[in-house]
Amino acid sequence: MSHLIRLEAVHAHYGEAKVLHGVNLTVEKGSSVALVGRNGVGKTTVVNSVLGVASVRQGEVWLGGKKQGRLQHYSAARLGISVVPQGRMIIPNLTIEENLLLGSAVKRKGKWNVQEVYKLFPILKERAQTPGTALSGGQQQMLAIGRALMANPSVLILDEPSEGLAPVIVDQLADIFNDVVNDGTAVLLIEQNLSLIARVAKEYHVLSKGVVVESGSMAGRNVQELHRHIMV
Repeated sequence: MSHLIRLEAVHAHYGEAKVLHGVNLTVEKGSSVALVGRNGVGKTTVVNSVLGVASVRQGEVWLGGKKQGRLQHYSAARLGISVVPQGRMIIPNLTIEENLLLGSAVKRKGKWNVQEVYKLFPILKERAQTPGTALSGGQQQMLAIGRALMANPSVLILDEPSEGLAPVIVDQLADIFNDVVNDGTAVLLIEQNLSLIARVAKEYHVLSKGVVVESGSMAGRNVQELHRHIMV
């Protein structure tokens, strides 16, 4: 089965607050998928449903072709799901290299190690012993991406990776994400930057009020038509 992530009619809660109302979403091997929507519609809760942070009360979560029961916080990482979280979450008091090594804790085999990340982001090698939080915003995003790749994932989930970054940095990230996909790692891009979506995603899903209301191929799609789904 080529499904790396599959949500089938997922209803997800935080405590008694219901956020997702029957979400269907699939990320297949080698795919690049955008999840689009306004702030507060449940995009990050989709990620948290995969990670076992949100409580899935109805529906099914499949990871790596296997139906999951009660997800533990480490299940997704062991099954090849790696996340670059919104806000980056660089660990204070750790150097760049120490932050990267955290990503390898699950010990999955693959091409990604510290030296490969340094090839991808030479600035991280130059400043390897610098505290991660001393980096600029764009450099911290590179560190967060490198740390996620250190887990050698089959799927890389990117939660608002362009947030707060200059356009030139976003352009660099688009090239990197495409290289990652071409190298065999699927990408789920949660994003409101239409330029980045257009450059990276081959498929899209629109989330509104906890429900996927539109899905399709980006081929031949005018990305500006998606703007109405992210307008505040």
